[in-house]
Amino acid sequence: MNQDIFLVGSGLTRFGEWWDKSLKDLMDEAIKAALRSSGLSALEIDLVIVANMLAEVTNNQAGLGALASALLPHHPPAMRVEAACGSGALALHTACAFLESGRAKTVLVVGAEKMTDVSMDVISQALMGAADAELDAPSGLTFPGIFGLVAKRYMHEFGLTREELSIVSAVHHRNAAENPFAQFRTELSPEAVSESPLISDPLRLFDCSPVSDGAAACILSTSHKSPLRIVASQIASDTLSIAERPTIVSFPATREAMNRALLEADVERRDVRVVETHDCFSIAAVINMEDLGFAREGEGIKLYEDLYEGRASLFVNMGGGLKACGHPVAATGLKQLIDVGKHLSRASLPYGLAHNFGGAGATCGIHIVQNANV
Repeated sequence: MNQDIFLVGSGLTRFGEWWDKSLKDLMDEAIKAALRSSGLSALEIDLVIVANMLAEVTNNQAGLGALASALLPHHPPAMRVEAACGSGALALHTACAFLESGRAKTVLVVGAEKMTDVSMDVISQALMGAADAELDAPSGLTFPGIFGLVAKRYMHEFGLTREELSIVSAVHHRNAAENPFAQFRTELSPEAVSESPLISDPLRLFDCSPVSDGAAACILSTSHKSPLRIVASQIASDTLSIAERPTIVSFPATREAMNRALLEADVERRDVRVVETHDCFSIAAVINMEDLGFAREGEGIKLYEDLYEGRASLFVNMGGGLKACGHPVAATGLKQLIDVGKHLSRASLPYGLAHNFGGAGATCGIHIVQNANV
């Protein structure tokens, strides 16, 4: 980074099913919470960046930049960005670019989705916008189907068992139990995961992140300081369709973004102790640990076994991840950054990272945060 960029404020709604709240209500709640935590006046916001994927389909609403800007008294310039489920990370990356360029000094980034107001058929079809409309959608695939194929292939290549995979969701649900913002705060045993209804063989219901409503907001600044500094912001892309990739058991965009983020931050992988990773499905979490370099190829589940048994030195998805905290898709990348900052502060650790992707790893964003108090 060529500028010191600080996370000076953050706000969340609880993720879940909010029948009595509109998309604007959710954004307003998260923005107000972020301003309160920052101690700043709303008038100090130079720019607003909104992350959203689905509002035209689920809320009949476009123009979200102006919608969010109007929630502030001075209507600052605003824009919307989209990268499917990676929209939050892309919004953060865009904010960092504005701050590094000097075109803004304090930026409000807000991600929001209202997904539960439409039928499951409608939301499933809308989410398939994150796949290739020519190569993937005509086959009848949905994202559970895509990641079911990924899981089948991974099991074939590396011998992962159904019982082992169930450990992943058990870890994330245990972490969510103490998170007041989580959609699901009930612990699950691995056996309960294995016995939940089949969705897309071998994936079962409790392997899959839920449909959620919610919003998250961050205030990033070069003119106001805090102990939490963003020391790397990197994005990378891959083909939209898994049919065009040489392998489906690794997501190269994650590997590329991670390697460049470590170089930008000038830190070693072993220095990163807190990770929020994109566990849209349990198999994705296993692969992510390998692509991020915290586990060897084919051995991501060993890290989760260590997490489950309390043997790991790494802290992963401490708020419950997408699986248990919930996944209002464009809010997720921001929520991840917020959770990294919370755990760095709570545990007095030096570095953490947020890993957010869209589609089947088609767009990946990595943000590394430093805790200056350590």
